[in-house]
Amino acid sequence: MNCDILITEKIVGQPVDDLRKRFVVDADPELWKDPVRLKARLRTARALIVRNQTQVTADLISDASSLCVIGRAGAGLDNIDLRAASAAGIVVVSTPDQNSLSVAELALAMMFALARRLTVADRSTKQGGWERQRFTGIELSGKTLGLVGLGRIGFLTGLRARALGMRVIAHDTYVSPDAAAVTETHAELVTFDELLARSDFVSCHVPLTPQTRGMFGYEQFCRMKSSAYFLNLARGELVNEAGLCRALDEGRIAGAALDVREKEPPGPSPLSARDDVILTPHIAAFTHEGQARVVAAVCGDVASVLLGESPRNFVNFPRTPRDLPN
Repeated sequence: MNCDILITEKIVGQPVDDLRKRFVVDADPELWKDPVRLKARLRTARALIVRNQTQVTADLISDASSLCVIGRAGAGLDNIDLRAASAAGIVVVSTPDQNSLSVAELALAMMFALARRLTVADRSTKQGGWERQRFTGIELSGKTLGLVGLGRIGFLTGLRARALGMRVIAHDTYVSPDAAAVTETHAELVTFDELLARSDFVSCHVPLTPQTRGMFGYEQFCRMKSSAYFLNLARGELVNEAGLCRALDEGRIAGAALDVREKEPPGPSPLSARDDVILTPHIAAFTHEGQARVVAAVCGDVASVLLGESPRNFVNFPRTPRDLPN
């Protein structure tokens, strides 16, 4: 089947319906699971739209001779070989800011849940318990939030934390002291080791790169306060889960909240049985409002490239040097 746009994961909404009025769209939300079929169907496609499950490899790109644009419905690009796409003259677009507020709000929700042990208290009460003293928690006001990464999500998280009366410190080697993200959150820029030592909550908001892969392991958790909590809403591969389990077993930190995992979906894990750990299935960006913005942005940008126009959120270059088929 020849098509203009191939969609390999569940991406739906009015913007997708609007694409169908102008282009031939082939949408198969399970196609990402079958690389052989994916490769065959991509050979004639002019555009590819994915989330984070589809692995857009150099091999896949090399066989897609008609491909002009890859649209990533989300911010992270670790599932797309950007170098191979650029070398092939394929425009890559993403949605870097559209779901940031959703992620920031979940980070705050995770902190509240950890501080007040909400998930455990909920389960105990539903089982007939009424253990008020057991679930004495802590306030967020007056505590120190350490943001590892002060991009859009870290910035929005820091703003909301300040409104709660928290102190904000941050580690980000790409942010200058006079950047708006620093001045508006009143964040203090510190070294990574200082952030670990001082924070009551450490919240991770960095992309997955060779440098950040495994940046949180047993050694890093041992540098944190024994009363501190760790949150990861970025990428699961940033954390060595075995090291996290060991740190929790030894009381090195008080608890953790993970929205992302080393492998997704994860297999059996000792983390699942722990009362001091909150686990969610990579839902940080999944609000109705955030997803509506993401789908609208990626569909709009893909359409722009196919029509020979410049997209708003291009990652590598605004126009493809490839000839656009009619």
